[in-house]
Amino acid sequence: MTYDAVDRLPEGTPILFSTDFDPASMPELRPMMTAVLRHAFKKKLKVIMMGHWPTGIPLSTIILEEVAQEFKAEYGVDYINIGYRPGAGLVMIQMGREIRSVFDIDMQGNPLDSLPMMRQIHNYSDIGLIACFEAGAMGDIWVIYAWGRFGVNIIMGTTAVVTPDAYPYLAARQIEGLIGGMAGAAAYEKLVEHPDKAMIRMSSQAWAHILIIVFIIIGNIGYFMMRRAEKVKKRGT
Repeated sequence: MTYDAVDRLPEGTPILFSTDFDPASMPELRPMMTAVLRHAFKKKLKVIMMGHWPTGIPLSTIILEEVAQEFKAEYGVDYINIGYRPGAGLVMIQMGREIRSVFDIDMQGNPLDSLPMMRQIHNYSDIGLIACFEAGAMGDIWVIYAWGRFGVNIIMGTTAVVTPDAYPYLAARQIEGLIGGMAGAAAYEKLVEHPDKAMIRMSSQAWAHILIIVFIIIGNIGYFMMRRAEKVKKRGT
């Protein structure tokens, strides 16, 4: 569902990325964000990056620039980074009317009107999809304002802890798709045919689980052998 929501967007469609996480949750959210960015650039979508957690902006900027370089994307033409403004709910509402009312310049200090890709982008009606990556409850606010008030389509990537809270939105079709934790990121990497950190970590995790099961089996065998030895000893006495 999440993959399809991105894949069906026509070439040149703007996609807004909201990165609402911190360094502690970056290892889990970075792989899924990277995979979706690769998909977006491969589809030649116009990427707009922003965030409602100030701690996430430097992290998402690194991720964005790394993927943009992979695809030789040009800043201002193929992607931009508008950064952070305080007051998430109000920011979301104002963006639904005019993005420039809250983001008049980008992260580099360029007026939005000076960037070629932004000349025809003014509000949510000009954006095909919002992709938000969440370590907390900011995804709830996106659903309340962006979807509830303006009807914009949303996909969500969440940490494994947050994922259960996001499922009701998926069931109610308030979001188009959900990437849940490392397993969801690994599945997306497979779909975009670019195995990376998530698939590697899931493989390592699988082997760790197998090792734990082996230790449990060995422990149980040892326990029953000890019990049997005790019974034999008692019979002998």
